[in-house]
Amino acid sequence: MGDETTGTEAVVYADCVHCGESTEYPESVKGSTLCPVCEWHEAQRTACSG
Repeated sequence: MGDETTGTEAVVYADCVHCGESTEYPESVKGSTLCPVCEWHEAQRTACSG
C-alpha cells in the first residue's frame, strides 16, 4: 500500500553551464542552460557590447 504513485514525475533540473548551480530549466532543454544570476549577467554583457 505504501508505494503509490501520483502520476507526476520528479523534474530534474539542468545545471548552469557557467557556475554549476541549479537552473529553472529541465534537463530535457537543449542548448546552454544558465541559472538566473548567470542569465542576468549574460544579458548585461550582450546589452552593453558594441
